[in-house]
Amino acid sequence: MANPAPPGPVSPARAVAAAALVRVFTADAFASAALDAEIGRASLDPRDAALATELVYGVLRVEGLLDARLAELATRREYAKDAAVRAHLLMGAYSILFLDRVPAFAAVSEAVAGARAAGGERTAGFANAVLRRLASAAAAGPRPALTEAALASAPGWLRGALRRSLGRAGAAAYLGAGPVPPPIGLCLAQGEDRAAWIAALAAAAPGATIEAGAVSPRAILVRGAGDVRRLPGAGKAWIVQEEGAQVVTLLAGARPGERVLDACAGHGNKTWLLAQEVEGGGAVDASDIHPHKLSELRSGPAGINARGTYAVNWAAGTGEVPGGYDLVVVDAPCSGVGTLRRRPEIALRRTVEDLPRLAALQEAIARQAATRARAGGRLVYAVCSVLREEGEEVAERLASGDAPGVRLEPAPFASEIGRALAGEAPSLRLLPHVQGTDGYFVASFIVRD
Repeated sequence: MANPAPPGPVSPARAVAAAALVRVFTADAFASAALDAEIGRASLDPRDAALATELVYGVLRVEGLLDARLAELATRREYAKDAAVRAHLLMGAYSILFLDRVPAFAAVSEAVAGARAAGGERTAGFANAVLRRLASAAAAGPRPALTEAALASAPGWLRGALRRSLGRAGAAAYLGAGPVPPPIGLCLAQGEDRAAWIAALAAAAPGATIEAGAVSPRAILVRGAGDVRRLPGAGKAWIVQEEGAQVVTLLAGARPGERVLDACAGHGNKTWLLAQEVEGGGAVDASDIHPHKLSELRSGPAGINARGTYAVNWAAGTGEVPGGYDLVVVDAPCSGVGTLRRRPEIALRRTVEDLPRLAALQEAIARQAATRARAGGRLVYAVCSVLREEGEEVAERLASGDAPGVRLEPAPFASEIGRALAGEAPSLRLLPHVQGTDGYFVASFIVRD
């Protein structure tokens, strides 16, 4: 075994990235929340924060390939039992294989320092030997392409489900889509000038990248601005909302004067946007299974516009939600596969057994919520997933069977953006490698007696 790299401190960026990865590995934390918390605790400068972000998301995106490469070179697997040691080894392997700007010797040295801090000298020696072997192999080439590594690292069930849904080429493009993580989306309030706000935000965060969204006419995309909630206009002129989620809401085609139900409102971002669409005599009600989310909704920006809120378990019934709505929007709970770019850990936490369970829940929610629409009203069903099991197959069952007292008839989207994206089709997918948004499936129905 080669001598360990000289002792040295772990860089702030790698210390933060390792701490975030440990929380993901051991506490089922979401990478974004864990990383934000660790960056804030360490007060990282923007450059170190960017490196920590790339390391965390990069490792999680190609974790399967990295583990396989380390296993080929390691004489023992004890390192995998210690989350901190494993985090530093994975970051070292990721840097060697995919970060051209980091010299291999520096990547090895950093990882060895982290392994030493986590496991002592013997562990440092082991890490040094394994990563030097990996660096020698990488120098001899060829190194894997990041997109190919992402495809190889996805669980077999997910690769199969994506291929059934998008085709082989589409599945590869989907898993390889960047940027990772994607920019933060801001949604402008109705009537706000997007160009003026882009200029104002750029002045407030001169080191950030700020640009208009490509699909939603209200979207501004922000990268490298730190905590965007500290920027001017937060909560008044705009809210934080991913661009695809904005498009899903706008696809529903809420019109001035209509009564609308946001049936799975969560924290109320869609409620906020829907309420602006119906201004001029209309009203939006919000419901969710979680009362604490409705409480947060009422105290946040959406609470200004939401008329009524209802805690209801749609899978069990309609609770106290009234009827007669012109439009019901069901953004149903799902696998979250559409958010892989910002939540790469989801790929390893979901299983193939989750899909039929979630599909049954989605169908039950949509059928019950549909009974709250008036005859001739509209139902829009959406999931942040691109899988057929949660998309077309649920939509087909909704159209082929009767909800309690109502029938759902597929219909074109009743919105300008819907016609632009889907034409006369009653459903569509949003895809990161096509529209640049998170992945969604959305379907439109007319509710009949």
